[in-house]
Amino acid sequence: MNLADALAAGIRALGLDIAAGAQQRMLDYLALIQKWNKAYNLTAVREPQKMLTHHLLDSLAVLPHLRGPRVLDVGTGAGLPGIPLALARPDWQFTLLDSNHKKTTFLRQAVIELQLDNVEVTCARVESWAAPQSFDTVVSRAFSDVAEFIALAGRLCAKDGVVIAMKGVYPHEELAQLPQAFRLCGVVPLQVPGLGAERHAALLQPAEAA
Repeated sequence: MNLADALAAGIRALGLDIAAGAQQRMLDYLALIQKWNKAYNLTAVREPQKMLTHHLLDSLAVLPHLRGPRVLDVGTGAGLPGIPLALARPDWQFTLLDSNHKKTTFLRQAVIELQLDNVEVTCARVESWAAPQSFDTVVSRAFSDVAEFIALAGRLCAKDGVVIAMKGVYPHEELAQLPQAFRLCGVVPLQVPGLGAERHAALLQPAEAA
């Protein structure tokens, strides 16, 4: 199965409806990562098929749990999960935040080449970034443990928004350390087609939203 067919099958398996044009731009995005990876070391995953499952489908699996229209991806790295999600939801606005200059240089080029009008790239440390507004969703993929993520980025979440920490195995120990300012709404298992590994999304809300 070629990459386009594998992506289409994976999106169907996730129960998502994503336009063919957006799917092609997702494949263009993977090609950009491969092109820049040699010089910028964006990801340790090198094989295109593995990139499709570990990066694209893994990112898209969290889409049903997002709230819009303003989404912040903290510690986005090569643009994960932000760019696949932005391609899937062109009607929402995404901010990709990372403190690594090389990675944000790549991201700005990707935004241009993929014509992502709904994506803004910011190079800054999350704890010192003065956001212009709060976000409906604050998401991270392997940025830090849950308590640290909330300590650093929780202030950026709108009062009625959601913080999503994407994890591998169920993060029992991390969730035991949650700050009182946030409450756990649930931990959702994410079934990523072709991945063969556990994935979970911890969904949290400001306690005042209860």
